[in-house]
Amino acid sequence: MIIFRYLTREILSTTFAICVVLLLVLISGRFVKYLSSAMAGNMDPGVIFAVIGYRIPGFLELTIPLAFFLAILLSFGRLHVENEMSVLKSCGVSEANLVGYTLVMASVLALFVAWLSLSISPAGAAKAETILKVQKEMTELDKVSPKRFYKLSGDKGITYAEKINEDRELEDVFLAVTAGSPENFDSRTVVIFAKKGRQQRSIDGEERFFVLDQGYRVEGIPGNNDYQITSFEQYGSKLSPPKKVVEDLETDAMPTVKLWGSEQPELKATLQWRLSTPLMLIIIVVLAVPLSRTNPRQGRFARLLPAIMLYFTYLLSLNAARGSIESGGIASDVTLLPVHVAFLMLGLILAGSERLRYLKESLISRWGRSS
Repeated sequence: MIIFRYLTREILSTTFAICVVLLLVLISGRFVKYLSSAMAGNMDPGVIFAVIGYRIPGFLELTIPLAFFLAILLSFGRLHVENEMSVLKSCGVSEANLVGYTLVMASVLALFVAWLSLSISPAGAAKAETILKVQKEMTELDKVSPKRFYKLSGDKGITYAEKINEDRELEDVFLAVTAGSPENFDSRTVVIFAKKGRQQRSIDGEERFFVLDQGYRVEGIPGNNDYQITSFEQYGSKLSPPKKVVEDLETDAMPTVKLWGSEQPELKATLQWRLSTPLMLIIIVVLAVPLSRTNPRQGRFARLLPAIMLYFTYLLSLNAARGSIESGGIASDVTLLPVHVAFLMLGLILAGSERLRYLKESLISRWGRSS
């Protein structure tokens, strides 16, 4: 029990540290993507952290197996390098015992990942997808913030508002619109200044208009002195119709209940993928333990790169099989289980080869001492 607690503390603490680093990398990459979209005026900056928060369970679903795999390699590699593994073996702790201890930890993590994969991650992805689709449905005026310039759709112009009140009415509005193609030197530019501006729907609610109050309109060709200046009490401009939110969710955002019993290849592949991530945690133990054996002269990182390449080969094989099922390249009745079985057999072969090598070295050393 003492050895189990020691190994558990060593492996899980390393898993947590690696998982935090990987999670920060994924979050920072997604944050940069959303931030660039917000800077372009296509997304409200206030929803960035909400979208990322809903995506975190999906990130954890991917990072925990890799973090656990690396933790086994690093922890057991250190035990080999510092000869602690030799002490454990001399005390009667066999490699089968180590695999059993590690499988207990893997089973607990697999249950947690299964909970994320089957329930939490799809729900979070659905909420994040809804927020992003609502952002796409918003018009230019819904995205405007005070004291910032915003591009109009199609690069037709820019708009600016000094203030925005509680009713989403714009105050001290500036609007510049180019009439005609920008490549034409005779294209006319319309500049509008108004005290207030607001968005207004038609009676049937299908069309939206940008209504400006108390201002003036300047129209002309830049570089020429021929300008037309018009003052107005109220000026309206029709807005482009927003994109409608499509209610159909992506497969990764669909509840797992809807995937059970489905005959669609895409939904079958998605369900198998969700079941594969917890199963990976069990199989990587069989792969990681023999790969963690290192010679003290080589160092604990000697087999880290080949092991990582093997892990990503495993992951890419699952992804390729999933894509083949979705596209119809493989019959939908075929599951991802053969990929898991293949890598499980590979782990058993690695364990057996390492065991044979260990016996061979032991026999050679005994033969040398007897001679």
